[in-house]
This record gives sequence, structure tokens and C-alpha cells, in this order.
Amino acid sequence: MKSVRGIENGLAFQDGRLELSDGRQLAWRWWGEEGSVPVLYLQGMPGSRLARHPDASIQLELGLRYLQADRPGYGGSTRKPGHGIVDLADDLVALLDAQALERVPVIGGSGGGPQALALAARYPARVSAVTIVVGSAPLIPEEAAGIVGLNAEAYIAKQKGWEPLFQHLSAARERVLGEQGIAGDLRDAPAGDRAILIRPEIQRLIRIDIAEALRQGAEGWADESFAMRKDWDFDPGHIVASVTWWHGDDDKNVPLTAARRAAARVPHAELRVWHNEGHMAPVTHEREIMEELLSRSS
Repeated sequence: MKSVRGIENGLAFQDGRLELSDGRQLAWRWWGEEGSVPVLYLQGMPGSRLARHPDASIQLELGLRYLQADRPGYGGSTRKPGHGIVDLADDLVALLDAQALERVPVIGGSGGGPQALALAARYPARVSAVTIVVGSAPLIPEEAAGIVGLNAEAYIAKQKGWEPLFQHLSAARERVLGEQGIAGDLRDAPAGDRAILIRPEIQRLIRIDIAEALRQGAEGWADESFAMRKDWDFDPGHIVASVTWWHGDDDKNVPLTAARRAAARVPHAELRVWHNEGHMAPVTHEREIMEELLSRSS
């Protein structure tokens, strides 16, 4: 398991690749100093191991070290066509084993939310606590009609099959990697989200993250999005760790009604709602989120 080390914006990182049992490669990154508290951090969709918060001081002051991985088809990880949500829990446990991590707190943001829950359901002994932040959740048609931007178009496409979804996301990939970036596809997002997205430091980090996530093409994005086209393929009733689910009541990517319904299926889950905030709200609540997760991670 070879790795390289460096410093970015005062934050130490370590990159590496793990060969999985089926021969696929899993690219991973540690963000933070060795000896800090390890947290498995599952980024959104599309996203890569390079995703991070713009304020590194929060992580440093809390003494945290984030382990992140490129999911199949993103960044440096081999694609796995036809995978479900729960399949990726096996990859993550292999990574924990390789890093000699027996039990860790897990946080999943947006599209990483179902992955965090699937891991906790499939391998309950490996997860000490779970935090879901604006997590993706199964939608009913009335909710799907209210989502915006890229997500609205992708929802329609994936109901038609993988190939129409792939064609749609291939075109979207060209746009988000272009001059306007992801903000150009979220013009109809709530004002609060747009205000965060136009911040230069946010735009810079999103561009770096998405460029890495989509460097192989749109196949991994289509695979993951297609896996989320229907209900979860794992039983949340098997989760034994405590779960805190943070969500905004102005989220137009994942409506609060869907989050409420999903959180109600998870044992020991507490839903905490930010008022008048949307899908980008976690940017302004990072310290609050991580302090709360740490409080349950003994």
C-alpha cells in the first residue's frame, strides 16, 4: 500500500491506493495529522477524496483526521458497473482493515449519506457513531417535482435507464468542468445556497474536487446515481450506532420531507433541522457538526 505525503493550506495529507480482493483499486486520502482522532468521511456525489472544508482550522482545533476514499469510477478508484449502495460498504471495511482501524465514527454528506448508513447496517461493529449531513434519501414523485438544477434533470433521466442517465451526466460533466462550474447548473437553487456557492474559496475547492472525481468520465457518476434511483438496498434496522441527521428546511436537492421519512427508518436517529437554510448549509455549520459527532464517538 504505497502512499505519498504533502501539505495543502496548512493541512497535512497522505494519498494512497489499496488493491481490493477483486483486483480493483481504491484511492484514499488522509486529511490531518497522524495521532489525531480518525473519522471516516464520505463526501457527496459527484465527489472525490480531495473534498474538504475551506476552513482547515476547524479540523485542526478539534484534533481530527479524516479518511476519505474515491468511490468506484471516481478519481483514482476502479469502476464497478452495476453496483448497489450496500456493495461499497465492503470496500470501506477493506480500507479500515488496511489502515488498522477497528471502529470509527462515520460522517456522510449528501450522496455519501446512504453510504454511511449502509456501512453501519452491514458492519455495525465497525462504526461507533454516524452523522448524516443533508443526506440523500428516496423520493416520492411529489418531492421529485420540487428538486432543482442538475438533480431534477438527473432524476428524470435515471427513471429511463442507465444509458439515458449516462448521456445526461456526460453532458453535465462538460458543463461543470467548464468555466461556470457547478454553480452554473444551480441557478434555480435557494438564495442561501447560491450565496455560498459564489464564494471564491468554495468555488476553488469544488472545482478541484469535481475535476478529480470526474477525470475518468461520467460512468462512475452514472453508476452511483443509478444505484440511488430506488429504495435503499440495505436494512437500516440493523444499525446499532447512534445517528444524527442534519438537514435544512430549504433544501431543494433533498426535500426535508424525504429526510424525515428516511431518518424515521433508522433506529436511534435524531433529526436536527436548520431553518431557512438549504443543501449548502453544512459549510457554515462544520464545527457544530463535528463537535456533536465527537460527543457520541467514545
